[in-house]
Amino acid sequence: MKICEITNVDFSLRHFLLPVMRGARARGHEVVGVCAEGPLLDIPRAEGFRIETVPMARSLNPVPQGRALRALVDLFRREKFDLVHAHMPISGLLGRAAAKAAGVPRIAYTCHGFLFNQPGPWWRRQLSLRLEQLGGRMTDVFLTVSEEEAADARRLGIHREAVAVLNGRDPAIYHPDAEARATIRAELGAAEDDCVIVIVSRLVRHKGHPELLRAMEATPPNAVLWVVGERLASDHGEDLEPHFARAEAAMGRRIRRLGYRHDVGRILAAADVFCLPSHFEGLPMSVIEAMMTGLPVVATDTRGPREQVVDGQTGYLVPPMQDGPLGVALSRLAADPALRARMGAAGRARALDRFDEAKVIGRTLDLLGL
Repeated sequence: MKICEITNVDFSLRHFLLPVMRGARARGHEVVGVCAEGPLLDIPRAEGFRIETVPMARSLNPVPQGRALRALVDLFRREKFDLVHAHMPISGLLGRAAAKAAGVPRIAYTCHGFLFNQPGPWWRRQLSLRLEQLGGRMTDVFLTVSEEEAADARRLGIHREAVAVLNGRDPAIYHPDAEARATIRAELGAAEDDCVIVIVSRLVRHKGHPELLRAMEATPPNAVLWVVGERLASDHGEDLEPHFARAEAAMGRRIRRLGYRHDVGRILAAADVFCLPSHFEGLPMSVIEAMMTGLPVVATDTRGPREQVVDGQTGYLVPPMQDGPLGVALSRLAADPALRARMGAAGRARALDRFDEAKVIGRTLDLLGL
């Protein structure tokens, strides 16, 4: 079969779609990736995947979306795909609409998080719901990465056969690594008794960086924060620089900003605790990566993370947008190495059982009929 995997930006294709593309190709199918141009497409291209770029825009402005829709219809008519598998809310809707208009015989969608479950004005949430319901009518196979959102899709009339496939990561990449731990900690100046807390995410407001930075001020002196990630050119919302500037002035060496890293597995192996205080999520890959590496996870009690973290066993779930409970959880882990080890081991066992990439991709490809 000739398959199209479509998303919005290069970051999404690199981190979310590439494992599916590899799996489908391994089963003998021709796979083409589609998204906006970007530097992170270097890896899939180096692996021999053909990437077709279209002018995707992460906004509700109808003018650029109309251009993207026309480009997709032309591409699909020219390529004659057997299956179009779309991802992310806006690119997912455009991809399915274009596939329908081009006569693609089979259309699939993976929901990585519904916009109507995110904080925002009521009109935007209602619009999102209506658009998801519209997109569901064009979808033969409807997948979600979280159980809760599969239930939402069935309950709200989006798609009565929505199925959760979860997310997965490769345990050959994400695992405890004593050599990496020693090397990275020496490189970044972490002392033997430092408790390194790490966050891996885009630098956007809804990932909870301001709450985390405030919470860190209440943690013991041995607690050190490593911030991995950057802001994408297409990201919207508040500039986080003032929050970082204030925290760095208050805590000095206890905060390190590492930017975008290609060696996240080694960074996690060098850390002691993972934290992701998001306001909303789908089913975050970063939490899976941390669990596989044997780190206890402190995350917010929202859709996605509460399917991953078992509160009090593999880490802690705290209320979103509150730095007080977050600081308490981080302080408890920073003060107790034995607790960190116990929770990290339990989290790793859970991740290997539920979130192994090979299992998740195999289930996804089976449901796609590949």
